[in-house]
Amino acid sequence: MKRFFIAAVAVLNLLAADAVAKELAVAKLKGAAALPVVPGFFDLAYVENRGCAWGLLQGHVWPLAAFGALALAVLVWKRRSIFGDLSAGSASAWLGAFAEPLIYAGILGNAIDRVFRGHVVDMLDFHWGASHFPCFNLADVYISVAVGLMLLASLAERNERNRK
Repeated sequence: MKRFFIAAVAVLNLLAADAVAKELAVAKLKGAAALPVVPGFFDLAYVENRGCAWGLLQGHVWPLAAFGALALAVLVWKRRSIFGDLSAGSASAWLGAFAEPLIYAGILGNAIDRVFRGHVVDMLDFHWGASHFPCFNLADVYISVAVGLMLLASLAERNERNRK
C-alpha cells in the first residue's frame, strides 16, 4: 500500500510538471517562431498534435484517448506482474517501481490534452542539420523513460534468473 501512495504522489507531481510545461508553451510559444535553446540542435516550439507518436493517426483523438484509458486500466490491473514486487528486493522490481509512475503520468498527461484540448501540445523540438525529430512533450519523455526502464528491468530479471 505504501508503494501505491508513493506512486500516486509521483504521478501527481509528474502530471503537474507536464501541465505547467504545456500551459507555458500555449502562453509563450503559440503563434510565435520557435525559440532556439541550443541553436542548430534544440528549440522550444508550439505544435498541436492531433495524432499520436510522430504524428501518426492524425484526427483520431477520441480513439487514441480510449486506447490510452484502456492501456492505463490494463497496466493498473496487471501492475504487480508488469512492474514487479518490491518485497523481492530485486533490481528489476526497483526499476519497475520507477517506471510505473512515469508511464501512468505520461498516458494521463496526453489523455488529458486529448480530452480537454482536442489535441496534444508538444514543445520540445530537436533537429540536426536537415534531420528533424518529431516535436514531443514531457508526457512523451515519461513514457519513453518508463519503456527504457522496463527494458532494463527485463534484462536485469533475465540476468537474475541466469545466476540462479
